[in-house]
Amino acid sequence: MRKTFIGMRRYPMVLATLAVGLLGGALELSGQGSAARWVISGFAVVVALQQSRRMVQDLRAGTYGIDLLAVTAIGSTVAVGEYWAALVVCLMLSGGEALEDYAAGRARRELTGLLENAPHTAHVLRGVEGPVDVPVEQVGVGDRLLVRPFEVVPVDCVLSSAAATFDESSLTGESLPVERTRGDELLSGAVNGGEAIEVRATADASTSQYQRIIQLVREAQESKAPFVRLADRVAVPFTLGSLALAAGAWALSGDPTRAAEVLVVATPCPLIIAAPVAFMGGMSRAASNGIIVKSSGTLEKLAAVRTVAFDKTGTLTYGQPKVTTVHARSMEPARMLALAAAVEQYSSHPLADAVVSAAGASAEGVPGAQEVTEVPANGVRGAVEGHAVVVGSSRFLARETGATPDSPPRGHSGVHVAVDGRYAGYIALADELRVESRATMASLHRGGVSTTMMLSGDGEHVARHIAQQAGIDDVRAELLPEDKVAAVRAAEARPVMMVGDGVNDAPVLAAADVGVAMGARGSSAASESADVVITVDDLARSARAVHIGKRTMRVAWQAIWIGVGMSVLLMLIAAAGLLPAIIGAWLQEVVDLACILWALRAMRPSRMEREEARRMTREVEASRSQLPRSLSFR
Repeated sequence: MRKTFIGMRRYPMVLATLAVGLLGGALELSGQGSAARWVISGFAVVVALQQSRRMVQDLRAGTYGIDLLAVTAIGSTVAVGEYWAALVVCLMLSGGEALEDYAAGRARRELTGLLENAPHTAHVLRGVEGPVDVPVEQVGVGDRLLVRPFEVVPVDCVLSSAAATFDESSLTGESLPVERTRGDELLSGAVNGGEAIEVRATADASTSQYQRIIQLVREAQESKAPFVRLADRVAVPFTLGSLALAAGAWALSGDPTRAAEVLVVATPCPLIIAAPVAFMGGMSRAASNGIIVKSSGTLEKLAAVRTVAFDKTGTLTYGQPKVTTVHARSMEPARMLALAAAVEQYSSHPLADAVVSAAGASAEGVPGAQEVTEVPANGVRGAVEGHAVVVGSSRFLARETGATPDSPPRGHSGVHVAVDGRYAGYIALADELRVESRATMASLHRGGVSTTMMLSGDGEHVARHIAQQAGIDDVRAELLPEDKVAAVRAAEARPVMMVGDGVNDAPVLAAADVGVAMGARGSSAASESADVVITVDDLARSARAVHIGKRTMRVAWQAIWIGVGMSVLLMLIAAAGLLPAIIGAWLQEVVDLACILWALRAMRPSRMEREEARRMTREVEASRSQLPRSLSFR
């Protein structure tokens, strides 16, 4: 309760309106109706003057909208003595502004997650003193640096050590580890996956890759056009029409009361209330589906999306390599898998867990191992049930056995195995396509999306293989973060929605018209940059977000036109002299209630949406039934 009150203090106009309402109610109940009228009317006039000043500033800036309608409504209701109606207009106006301010603040939060993950310290090697810790900003080109196991590479550099393995998922999105040898270039943001290594800086911190990612996100966010409130598009013509009708009624009847009766039923409440209620209903429904929409403007853009782009790793795929095939030359594949897992369980290599997990699920299980030794950036060796087992890269196994290792299938990584000095075969691993990926693409197309794209840092063959499985129209491979931003900005069918999960996706999520972050396992930077965060590990929610946006916009426009239509009908009746002001005021409240009730329909799915959800479920189950039931042994 205390937290809510503190939050409300940011919006003094809302608090003031509520306070005046309570005071006016108390005065009415105590029999001082005249005092209540003066208090509420005086407050409404102050609000109208304040809003008029803001309206003039907006007009000078070339913008206009619902403010003109609100000022007219407040003035007319005060003039005819409908001071409670004036107070309701004030409350709706101040409450709507508070809601928009809150949503905008959420969307513009600082990228704390990205900044916290940025490297701050570097270990500089100077003479015989050993490593000296210095702020990363003090690292110069040519400095020798020490990068310890699982530390982030602080600046762009070249590898001085013989070999090393790196996790570059924060830069390229590729979940599989990358092996580098002496002289290879390394980008800041990569994580050292092996033992301590030595590197030589080729750039300072300000021009290194990780800092460029941060800058790209900031630039993309600043370049986004501001969202125009939905009601502003109807407010001006509706206001001008109302004033013209009121003036005409006055001129024809010669009675100024006729104009007041028209203006009483021309209050902006249907416009002020309908769209925000529908948007809040849509955002609430999205949240109940594990979809956090940060602003009402995002819902409108979701409804209009024509192109949807996806990152590959962790978005279209699970981001976790799994064993798909065990290929053995001269022994039982299950036996070879068990021997490999026995030594891999002592390895720190990212693929080792997948091998051990696959063996543990097989009939052979994982036997024990002795004398296990890891060779950094190469592999691991040990003794298993009397056999000498070596597991590692193809280069390492070729050196150990003198044989030429077999090649795993295209799009797969290979863990090669030797037993008793002889090459035994390989274990193929791949990052599997999400079972719901293909159904998601189909649902997006049914929802009006014309083009689906995949933007990936992976190689061409891997990217095209995944895209074909998912049913994606356009494939872009081997892209760095800035390349993804350029691809999104060059897309012809707009608005563009981008779906991603990693730090490397943060710039393109911010550059897209709608950025959607897979937040269940994704980085905090991606969630900060995105307009929409999916909190469950389900790609199909990206399609559901588009359908919810379309449903919300339909309901919002329907509620607005219902309000406008009923108000116009009442204004025509009032212009004919058939609707007294007091009855008109009550009927206007009925119009407001009808608009609110209709707008609340955004909280429920339509019949078509329910059918779409059932269809997607059937398609996902069909995809699941086509998955291999077990490992391929050959």
